[in-house]
Amino acid sequence: MNFNDLKYVLALQKAPNLGDRTAKKLIARLGSARAIFEEKRQNLLKIEGIGALKLKGLLDPTNFEAAESELEFIQDEQLKTHYFLEDNYPEKLKYCHDAPILMFSKGKIQLENHRIISIVGTRKITSAGKSFVEQFIEELSPLNPIIVSGFAYGVDIAAHRAAVANNLQTIGCLAHGFNQIYPKVHAKYVDSVLENGGFFSDFWSTDNFGRNNFLKRNRIIAGLSEATVVIESAEKGGSLVTADIANSYNREVFAVPGRPGDKYSKGCNELIKSNNAHLLSSAADLVYMLGWKLQEEIKPVQQQLFVDLDSEEQQIYDHLKEKGKSQLDTIALYCNFPTFKTASILLNMELKGVIRPLPGKLFEAI
Repeated sequence: MNFNDLKYVLALQKAPNLGDRTAKKLIARLGSARAIFEEKRQNLLKIEGIGALKLKGLLDPTNFEAAESELEFIQDEQLKTHYFLEDNYPEKLKYCHDAPILMFSKGKIQLENHRIISIVGTRKITSAGKSFVEQFIEELSPLNPIIVSGFAYGVDIAAHRAAVANNLQTIGCLAHGFNQIYPKVHAKYVDSVLENGGFFSDFWSTDNFGRNNFLKRNRIIAGLSEATVVIESAEKGGSLVTADIANSYNREVFAVPGRPGDKYSKGCNELIKSNNAHLLSSAADLVYMLGWKLQEEIKPVQQQLFVDLDSEEQQIYDHLKEKGKSQLDTIALYCNFPTFKTASILLNMELKGVIRPLPGKLFEAI
């Protein structure tokens, strides 16, 4: 998009009381942001949802003054822009009705041909929660997913750091413009995130920083991803809002269960209890529910003549050799293992190159 067209999009985004959904409706009706501002006032008033108040805000000339100033900031900071009708706009976000018409990014973000998950949770992460984040992302690393979070305290920054430690892309969704970093103590992590992914934001450098920004930011966290994972949450919190948004987008939601009396397990337990999230005990649960296949991500390797299998793996391997192709539930029943445990064992066996997944959630020995 050239700078002149971008100026019109920015002016549209700046218009008060309008919102992304109404802006998209206007663009769909008139063809472009520029055409909106060139349309006659009386014709704009005929469009459903455009009343006198919204029209007054839309046609306020200070919108263009602000747009020109923000254009200078975008150029100075070398930000990339992502317009919702252009190819570089995140594909999954295009299907979210309230996604921003324009976003800004910085870093080395590459979304194509990648699985993307969001990880959210309490800002007061426990040591157990931190350990789960680190182990979970390490277990997922062979599938090379992108890890999205909010760059906040607690679970967010733990997820970003674990992604970097495992050489995975990670994306921080900011609740402010690129003129600042919050919390300031996380400035020391900015460079590593930029090198291993980057940041998205739909906020301007001139936008006020407030609590509502975090709630607005959460729609991007949920919308970028095919699944949202909640790791530790109190009874109320922003991560539960993100989970609700993800459910409204028909995305998968997972929650890590905890003891009933634990403060930061209450939110997760309630999500599971109300069937608003799948129970997540390990990376294997997510891999199974999303139908991810290791063979798409890992180059085929010749089976080793001697592979070390523990007794449980050997039991499953012997079953597959005898019966041929089997489904997860059948394997679990035959071997007398819980389904979640069987899924975890199968993932480890895939990594060892002794079994492979097939369509229909089938597995066979190699």
